[in-house]
Amino acid sequence: MKYVSFESGYEKIPRIEIDYPIYENIAEIIDKIKSTHSQTIVIECYPGIDYQQILTQLVEPLEYEKIIKIDEFSYPIKKINKKFAPYLTKDRIFGKMCPFSITDLYPKSIQEKLQKSTHQTQSTIIYGFGASLVDHYDLLIYIDISRWEIQQRFRRNEIGNWKLNNLTEDVLRKYKRGYFIEWRIADRLKTSLFDKIDYYIDGNKNNHLKMLKGSFFNEILKEISTQPFRLTPYFDPGVWGGQWMKEVCNLDPEKVNYAWSFDGVPEENSLTFSYQGIDLEMPALNLIMKYPQNLLGEYIYHRFGAEFPIRFDFLDTMDGQNLSLQVHPMKKYIQEQFGIEYTQDESYYILDSRENSCVYLGMKDGINPKEFITALKEAQISNQMDVERFVNKISVKKHDHILIPAGTVHGSGKDTMVLEISATPYIFTFKLWDWNRLDLDGKPRPINIDHGSKVIQFQRDTKWISKELVNRIEVLSNDGGVIEERTGLHDLEFIETRRYWFDKVIVLHTRDTVHVSNLVEGQQAIVESPIHAFDPFEIHYAETFIVPAAVGEYTIRPFGVSEGKTIGLINAYVRPIKTTPK
Repeated sequence: MKYVSFESGYEKIPRIEIDYPIYENIAEIIDKIKSTHSQTIVIECYPGIDYQQILTQLVEPLEYEKIIKIDEFSYPIKKINKKFAPYLTKDRIFGKMCPFSITDLYPKSIQEKLQKSTHQTQSTIIYGFGASLVDHYDLLIYIDISRWEIQQRFRRNEIGNWKLNNLTEDVLRKYKRGYFIEWRIADRLKTSLFDKIDYYIDGNKNNHLKMLKGSFFNEILKEISTQPFRLTPYFDPGVWGGQWMKEVCNLDPEKVNYAWSFDGVPEENSLTFSYQGIDLEMPALNLIMKYPQNLLGEYIYHRFGAEFPIRFDFLDTMDGQNLSLQVHPMKKYIQEQFGIEYTQDESYYILDSRENSCVYLGMKDGINPKEFITALKEAQISNQMDVERFVNKISVKKHDHILIPAGTVHGSGKDTMVLEISATPYIFTFKLWDWNRLDLDGKPRPINIDHGSKVIQFQRDTKWISKELVNRIEVLSNDGGVIEERTGLHDLEFIETRRYWFDKVIVLHTRDTVHVSNLVEGQQAIVESPIHAFDPFEIHYAETFIVPAAVGEYTIRPFGVSEGKTIGLINAYVRPIKTTPK
């Protein structure tokens, strides 16, 4: 083994066992639906679903007299594009969050048009994005898909955006339309339908639909909202990517590299449920939208709404290259420019390192802002940039914690394995310099100097970052084999992180706020309920797991090959807002 001295137990598809049947045989799925003897069936589809697959595998075999594709009744695409234009902007990457709902895409006369297109005595199936707009139906089927799978279909040119013939358009522009518009509308619609769904279908795998009864769908989400769980991570290559995750996360060794992984981002990751060896994949966002109070806690729910505010992900440059030099927007800027309520504050927890490992962080003392911005712009022409003339290069080692509040220029150096602990917004990275390289597709990666120049906090210089952002680790207690440390984040950020070193059981309490943790040292641990409220939950090195607010008190201890050894855990949660007494 090159990076670890043991055989990794990391599970790249963490399965949640359920007692509710999952139907995967298409003939059985058809029979179940037919047995309801429904006169009118609505099949609501998340944008990104393969309509042809649904038509040939599900709709046509049901043998109904009338089949209606709801999309054909929407406003003309020219009118829709005009409505979307202010939120898409001309930028290749960044748009603005839209306020639209599904009713903004269809005329009010849709019901009248639908009535004219069919007869009341006909058995009818209505399918597509917005099918549930009909006045009356007997059965509602919801076909879902994860955002990660949508992105893969975008990249493979299998699908375009809703109602657009843009299969081969720039994937970043397709993603932008999905992220800022289509997925927002679809999530608002889905939330309104949770309690009406009769059958839930997993549409993530082409030619292999999986189905679950709607009542079971809701019951499963309720159960998982009160017990520890892991999300199903995804892994992606990148021009700067490394080799560490291949070994530790048990990935395909034939891939050129893996640059990053989302291992704790419910907005992007999935949940994998398993029944008698049959897996069903579901966007983890469903859990947040259906049971936000159980998952997040009342305090976070009222502060952020039904949004998961904490993100854990990996950035792997081991035997790779530097990340781009970058900066994230300040809160006011992200609100005004993109319609996002809070910004991408973050931190780098160093999970592994080498002698030359480093991060670039903050401006050097006495830097002239205009001179730095001019140098960045000139570098886009000359392809030359002396980064270390302007930006601090900080040596780092395993278990260091570097804090990066928004507005701080930063980037991980090569040969550094980062566990990024951050606020959830994740696409708002303004690249300032990308080391004169092309992306894996052979195209230049977008550089965002105009945005970046408006948010860089130049006063965060060498002296300031050394005091405020590098290893602000404070020992809170050291009692009989259990050490608790505060490692961050910065006072400007809303996330608190605590690190625990322990060789025996430790007791934690959610205190009505969700916990996100990662086993940063040691091979195995087990999470348990003192009152047996959930089954013991095993975790392995480098795995991220979530403990819902509803859990309350829980324990963690070394387990299996780690029994009797000291292990390390990093735990993150939203710190309460400080209030001033009246």
